Amino acid sequence: MLASSALHLSSFGGLVLNSPSNNTPKPLVFHGSQSLPLLASSNELQNLSSNWRTRTPVKTSVAAVGSSDPTQKVETGRTTYHFIVANAKFMLDEEEHFQEQLFERLRYYGERDMEQDFWLVIEPKFLDKFPNITKRLKRPAVALVSTNGPWITFMKLRLDRVLRDSFDADSVEEALASDSVDIKFEKPDKWVAPYPKYEFGWWEKFLPPGSSKTVNV
Repeated sequence: MLASSALHLSSFGGLVLNSPSNNTPKPLVFHGSQSLPLLASSNELQNLSSNWRTRTPVKTSVAAVGSSDPTQKVETGRTTYHFIVANAKFMLDEEEHFQEQLFERLRYYGERDMEQDFWLVIEPKFLDKFPNITKRLKRPAVALVSTNGPWITFMKLRLDRVLRDSFDADSVEEALASDSVDIKFEKPDKWVAPYPKYEFGWWEKFLPPGSSKTVNV
């Protein structure tokens, strides 16, 4: 008859082999250690695994990444708004990808019945808080503002020639306040780009509610 042995792992990490025995090896369960029979049956192993799970505490850490609601609230209850900004001609009349990106995102939100969280602000008042930006900026200026920081970062990389920052505000009205300004774009004598010229006023769908849509060409 073949003698069976049980492998025992103690809490000190020592290795002990039981003496040969004619009896069927049984798992020995301790609070600080476990005994695994070398010839244990599948049912015994399942029971041992169940006992180990119920006796051994496990701590789990969960990181929330890619939240469906990226809006940031600071401790005072104010909302963080992220923005990119450049001169109006670049944002509204020259950059070939900008209009496409905004209309695609608006379509995406509409298909999923999501509330719009991005706007175009012409001559935003919050720029007064950023003298290091305004001194590098041709006026009039246009900002793309959103509560979604990761998306603004993506748009910064997409457009490249824009400046990026963020600020806190008590309300969306405060965040999107703007100064009245007339924007004039000269029409090119000949349009040579492979894509069609932007239609004037395409940006009106993205202005904050109540914003003036009167712009001079």
